[in-house]
Amino acid sequence: MKELLRSTDPTVIAFAKALLSGEGIEHYEMDVNMSVMEGGIGIFPRRLMVRREDHFRARAVLVDNDIDLGF
Repeated sequence: MKELLRSTDPTVIAFAKALLSGEGIEHYEMDVNMSVMEGGIGIFPRRLMVRREDHFRARAVLVDNDIDLGF
């Protein structure tokens, strides 16, 4: 697995997941349960992971839809 996106904004993560699902790209959201540690204030970013083989295509899908990958 390779990190594709890191964000504290749950709407960005949800949009990215919808785009990836639409393209048939498997993905996994990490750090979802960090809200237990932070008290639900959203300071810890969530990570969206994809398979290494799909990373280039997944990155292109997000960039084409104006999602800032931050790197």
